[in-house]
Amino acid sequence: MPVRLPRPHRFDVYVAAGGLLGGLLLVGIGLGTRKSADPITLFDGPWPVLPPLVVTACCELLRRTAPRTALLVGTAAICADLVTQGNLATILMFTDLVYAAVLYGATASARRILWITGLLSVAGTLVPFAVWRVPEALLIGVVTGIVAFGPAATGWIVRDHRDAAESALLRAEQTALLAEMDRTQAVSAERARMARELHDMVANHLSAIAIHSTAALSIDDPGTSKEALTVIRENSVAGLAEMRRLIGILRDAGAGTEPAAAPTLGGLTTLVDGARANGLDVHLDTDHGPVPAPVELAAYRIVQESLTNALKHACPGKVTVALAQRDGVLRVRVASPYGHRPGPRAPGSGAGLVGMRERAALLGGTFDAGAEGALWTVHATLPLTEGDSA
Repeated sequence: MPVRLPRPHRFDVYVAAGGLLGGLLLVGIGLGTRKSADPITLFDGPWPVLPPLVVTACCELLRRTAPRTALLVGTAAICADLVTQGNLATILMFTDLVYAAVLYGATASARRILWITGLLSVAGTLVPFAVWRVPEALLIGVVTGIVAFGPAATGWIVRDHRDAAESALLRAEQTALLAEMDRTQAVSAERARMARELHDMVANHLSAIAIHSTAALSIDDPGTSKEALTVIRENSVAGLAEMRRLIGILRDAGAGTEPAAAPTLGGLTTLVDGARANGLDVHLDTDHGPVPAPVELAAYRIVQESLTNALKHACPGKVTVALAQRDGVLRVRVASPYGHRPGPRAPGSGAGLVGMRERAALLGGTFDAGAEGALWTVHATLPLTEGDSA
């Protein structure tokens, strides 16, 4: 297959056209860089300068797309220009080829070009002076430095600044991406937290309402219906209060609403009394000292959700709630009778166990729930250290 050359950049076309037209103008007015009588001039007249000029102009078309090839061909052209009367446009375009090769070429190639042009400048200064022993010989090294090393050094400086700018832009983009990821994770974490709070606060009361309303509808006994309606009213009022607290947290975030109203382990007695009023035979056993607020809230919610599940799914029997503080952790255990029932007394979403496991994991603790013989047990260990609770 034929190899398609890359299309030159528009600016490179302008540079090539300008250099070629400028060189032709210099040829037309008879202005060269050397005289006909110069010993180095092997081809006299204006026409021998045209081939190096045209070749260098063509190399300018490749200064960005193939900088290494352009420099190699341009070097041959500038060497050919040295044995003619010379053309200033050819020299200027060659300096641009050196500059472009360093700026647009591979890093290793650009570094080699910088070293080679530097060594040529030093050699062009020392060798002629050592041979001819005249001060004018030093001008050869100066010219070599201006034509070769100067453009190479300029290209390296510009390349370094360009790479630094690209690195800064990349870091800025990465920082913005990380910030967006952090924001998304924060929003997701907050939504998960509010989902757990909403589920734990409302599920207990709504489950009790569903169970007692079913009893009131199925049992044709005025006394039983009155008791069921009393429990329904109490749970409705409590659920409404919890919902108002949650709405207050959402509307007044950061104003200290949650810490003041968040439930504590001191409220477990009230929670157990409510479970007993809903028909559970609950026994509470606590043995703990002061614990951090996040651990308190997590333990309270785990007990609350466990009692809600016991109300919906457990068989008749004794439900045990035990909290013990040992070895820097708060251990929570809730055990309820386990057996086969025709179905739950109230519908469930299945999010309770997930929420309890998430609460324990956020504190660096562990959570486990499952059947142990005739009991369904919930185990949670919550570290009490401030680092974990944060």
